Amino acid sequence: MSELSWQKSSYCGTGEACVHVATAAPDAAVKVAGSADPGEDHLTLSPAAWSAFLQAVKNLGAA
Repeated sequence: MSELSWQKSSYCGTGEACVHVATAAPDAAVKVAGSADPGEDHLTLSPAAWSAFLQAVKNLGAA
């Protein structure tokens, strides 16, 4: 299994209480974690589910 390259959300405030995201090749599954150590616990989403989630969040911001 290859090492994931985690990216911290650009909307993160101070400290490590942020959302971290990584893409796992070759299936392009999206890994999402909400801790300072994202390798510990994370959700695995399909690209379609991640896209739907992002669209829902954008819609909340537009409301």
